[in-house]
Amino acid sequence: MVKTESVDQDVWEIPRSGKMNVPGRVWANKALMDALQEEAGEKPEWNALNQIQNVAMLPGIQKYSLALPDVHCGYGAAVGSVGAFGWEEGVIAFGLIGFDINCGLQTLATPFTEAEVLPKKKELADALYKTIPAGLGSSGKIKLSLDQVDEVLEKGARFALENGYGLKEDLHFLEESGRMQNADASLVSVDAKERLKSQLGTLGSGNHYLEVQVVERVFDEKSARALGLFEGQILVSIHCGSRGLGHQVGADSLEALDKATKKYNLFVPDRELVCAPIQSEEGQNYLKAVNAATNCAFANREVLAHLTRGAFERVMGIKEKEVCTLYGVGHNTAKVEKHKVDSKTRKLLVQRKGSTRGFGPGSRDVPEKYARVGQPVIVGGTMGTHSYVLTGTEKAMKETFGSALHGAGRTLSRVKALRTWNGESVVQDLARKGILVRGHGLKGIAEEAPGAYKDIDEVVDVVARAGLCKKVVRVKPWIVVKG
Repeated sequence: MVKTESVDQDVWEIPRSGKMNVPGRVWANKALMDALQEEAGEKPEWNALNQIQNVAMLPGIQKYSLALPDVHCGYGAAVGSVGAFGWEEGVIAFGLIGFDINCGLQTLATPFTEAEVLPKKKELADALYKTIPAGLGSSGKIKLSLDQVDEVLEKGARFALENGYGLKEDLHFLEESGRMQNADASLVSVDAKERLKSQLGTLGSGNHYLEVQVVERVFDEKSARALGLFEGQILVSIHCGSRGLGHQVGADSLEALDKATKKYNLFVPDRELVCAPIQSEEGQNYLKAVNAATNCAFANREVLAHLTRGAFERVMGIKEKEVCTLYGVGHNTAKVEKHKVDSKTRKLLVQRKGSTRGFGPGSRDVPEKYARVGQPVIVGGTMGTHSYVLTGTEKAMKETFGSALHGAGRTLSRVKALRTWNGESVVQDLARKGILVRGHGLKGIAEEAPGAYKDIDEVVDVVARAGLCKKVVRVKPWIVVKG
């Protein structure tokens, strides 16, 4: 058991002890916390609560080691966690970013209703399946030279636009306008770049997907109008990241960060949390490489958005510009931000692992169109359950460094999911519910079976009750393309 104390409704604290520099803080209802404690009892050396404590021991961490209700065990740090570190005295840690750098969601809004698309639902599903390259090691039609890969890593989504993929107005509705400024392609290995040469504009495998969705319920009419959303509307969410390049950046960085940990005599409770001082040469090099991989993911999602628009154009006879980007959020990132700590505004490096930014109304980083309601927070569900569009709040700015949950969060490993479900049965079950699944492999579908995840409605209710996000709309899956 890990000691936890209830400090508010759905808010738990892990008191500071031992080598912890700050307490841990977890947003969860009692049932979710009980499940976390059960896991801690069964796996005392490898569980989410233990990983939250470990992050609290890293140098320069501010206020709390944070976890959202979708939290579950990950490599080094729990997925669904946040660590904010002082810019001058803090560290950048591998485990708080991970391998799938800037895995994220870009959601497109169409002018269509479910009823309007229903007669062509199967045709649209088939068109998207043929158009969107997906699957483990999948390759797309775009072939890049190494010089072009460097451009992707430094320009992000702008590279896609300059080469005829996507719409200029999309940039207004992507985090960082689709480009991290402090990126350096020279710090990314040739091995990593080789992996991207044929993977730009591909979905990949694992939990990555393209999902056509229907707005099933509107919770906040005012916010929905501001975001251009209405009941019955068809949306498309694209969930993917930096593909093999991001994974290779991670693998390449482990040795350098391990050496830096020893060089600077940094205490880390788990070698998967190897790190470097932010201001050190090693820390800056890693940050610039992460930013380069982050740009890769921005470009990848923008190309996929272009391909999606093309499928809608062919099937529905709609112009590309009529399918608008609602917003694009990133997970697994390191962002330089300013937040209040002990009543003083401080420059921090906020590292989000399986969590996303969720800035409140009035933030200069929120698109002007959404300034009054806050940043859209897109929360992905599973193939058979709801997803949500929320908005960030001022309370989240104060309590979680403007961070929010990113999805449902796994309860079963992929290995256990494979033992429990059969991919073909999952597809058939979802078809009976009106959800068309087009997958490039039944194994991947079984691994991502809806039952392998927490209840998305439950985890979203936690952040809504806590005031970290506001519910805007709930959507249901309609067509799913999987790797």
